[in-house]
Amino acid sequence: MAKKKQKNKQRQIGKTTVEKKPLIDPKHKNTFWTVIILVILLIFFIVNNTRDEPEQGPYPPGYKPVKVETNVQY
Repeated sequence: MAKKKQKNKQRQIGKTTVEKKPLIDPKHKNTFWTVIILVILLIFFIVNNTRDEPEQGPYPPGYKPVKVETNVQY
């Protein structure tokens, strides 16, 4: 059986070998994803609460709104 080549976490630039570094330090991955989720939730909260209030409802069947007069003369 042929042995599979293991991928090296190093790359060669010219004659020097440079170790690849991950984009996010593995020690901080949980913190990174927690912050991302909290930011997304904050954005949803802000978008949801900046819209105008919807009309009150739903009204029961046969409901007729009563008009209130504000100019009552005595």
